[in-house]
Amino acid sequence: MRSMDADIIIVGGGASALMLASLLPPHRSIIVDANARAGEKIRISGGGKCNITNAVMDASYYRGDEAFTAQILKRFDENALLSWLDKYGLSPVLRKAHQYFCPNSSQELLDVLLCRSRKQKFFHNEKVLDIHKRGDIFYVKTDKRTLTAPNVVIASGGLSFPKLGASSIGYEVAEKFGHTIVKTAPALVGLTLQMEQFFFKTLAGVSTDVEIHVGEHLCKGSLLFAHKGISGPAVLDASLYWEKGQIAIDFLPGFSWKMIQKSNKNISSLLPMPKRLTKAFLLQFGVEDKAAKSLLKEEIDRLKGLHAYHFAPAGTFGYTKAEVTKGGVSTDEIDPETMMSRYEKGLYFIGEVLDVTGQLGGYNFQWAFSSAFVCAKSLGRGKQ
Repeated sequence: MRSMDADIIIVGGGASALMLASLLPPHRSIIVDANARAGEKIRISGGGKCNITNAVMDASYYRGDEAFTAQILKRFDENALLSWLDKYGLSPVLRKAHQYFCPNSSQELLDVLLCRSRKQKFFHNEKVLDIHKRGDIFYVKTDKRTLTAPNVVIASGGLSFPKLGASSIGYEVAEKFGHTIVKTAPALVGLTLQMEQFFFKTLAGVSTDVEIHVGEHLCKGSLLFAHKGISGPAVLDASLYWEKGQIAIDFLPGFSWKMIQKSNKNISSLLPMPKRLTKAFLLQFGVEDKAAKSLLKEEIDRLKGLHAYHFAPAGTFGYTKAEVTKGGVSTDEIDPETMMSRYEKGLYFIGEVLDVTGQLGGYNFQWAFSSAFVCAKSLGRGKQ
């Protein structure tokens, strides 16, 4: 039998791959990365600030099998992650009430991961083309060579940010070894509009706080009107759950019409929305901008539509604008104790390639790190 190139080959160079490489004993793995540098998506995350994790961590913030997700998060939760980072000199700061960010830039997180993984071997600018197995050995064919190992970890991420080397290789490998791929789609992404909502485009740059109902899910935060449609934190979270059909936006969360019904001021000055937005809706609803006390009952009833403005998005801004990919390798076919395939010994899946996707707020990085930790424990009795 030929000697192996490595004990473990890790496909991908993102957050989950780097965490896994950091936790494994030295000189155990080869990381094959299509990019010139590892961690390219980490660098640009959060506008270069990188929201690492969240103080409010729960599987309910994820799309996917909650029981599967919870089991893995419990093994390496936000507190364990923060302790691990602190041990190596990075103390994330709490912002926006419960979100942990790098103190200065995402490079700080990347520096920790690169430092801890430096004793592993990296092949950059190298694309994995195919993986097959003979006996107990995996053969990983790249555009430059064929590598061999008894263990392969697919940490190749999803399809978002194609300019950063995103590809479908993880899904292709999974299917080749008999795995089910839950339909993938862009997520944490803006939504495009039907013709009836094209007036939204004239409001580009305007932002307002909303609540969005998507099926059973409620997404709170700001909505930003854009040239292509609507974006902002509430919309991005809503895109995680939206498949097709209508959503309902409450543009006046917590607002009561009784508060203004006797006012002499014009509606555009009273509603808790940007005046430009209020005037646009008044025009759409055919209501004159006049003193609130002079509104007719039927006019008030029309304006109450702002509490549940229903429409069906035309689609999303696509993978080029999406922060993550929802869907992926079915978690029914992955052992949550090890992250190993239930179908193929020695084949593991971690991070975004799996059908687990978090909301905004550091949830997807936490998932990447937690799933990598569980995998590391299985592969190398990973150190903390």
